[in-house]
Amino acid sequence: MSTQEQAVVHVQRDDLRTRMGMWLFLFTELLLFGGLFFAYSVYRYLYASDFALAGKEMHVIIGAMNTAILLTSSMTMALSITAMERGNKRLSILYQLTTITFGLLFLVNKYIEWSAEISAGNYPGSTELAAKSHGQIIFYGLYYVMTGLHALHVIVGMTIIAVMCAFTIKDVITKDNYVKLEAAGLYWHLVDIIWIFLFPLFYLIN
Repeated sequence: MSTQEQAVVHVQRDDLRTRMGMWLFLFTELLLFGGLFFAYSVYRYLYASDFALAGKEMHVIIGAMNTAILLTSSMTMALSITAMERGNKRLSILYQLTTITFGLLFLVNKYIEWSAEISAGNYPGSTELAAKSHGQIIFYGLYYVMTGLHALHVIVGMTIIAVMCAFTIKDVITKDNYVKLEAAGLYWHLVDIIWIFLFPLFYLIN
């Protein structure tokens, strides 16, 4: 086997390890959120009327806007990979930066929403929330934990994509070697999919 062939085999093995590592990591993320979704389902069954009542206070418009934002960001992330496949480095960078921008917009909307809920006294430990039913208290507890954990994943995803963007600029990621960008895309798509489940559970429950 020639030196060039050995290099190709080495790259292919690295790519396989990267893909396998990412899929294993995504599996652990699914287990994490799967446990939270299970807990939500149990409490939703036990306190159906309280959950529906609390859900009426959610900001559906903001939730719908964030759903549209993340779905669009998944498209731009996929387009960045397609652009790299075709050797269009500049376009790939543009789409990566656009994806990060959408992530930032999502976080801004989430900040506005959380601020409104906190101002209304709907947060764990507040006297206003303590006066409500036990089911509503659980609803808001799950709301802050699950959407907060998801927001943290959005921040992590934005950071990863920013690193991929730097790698693209420095030609670490190229037309012939973009598996790291694909892995970042998989993570971002998972973040979007999780939100697709969170949106109806908290915002459309009523």
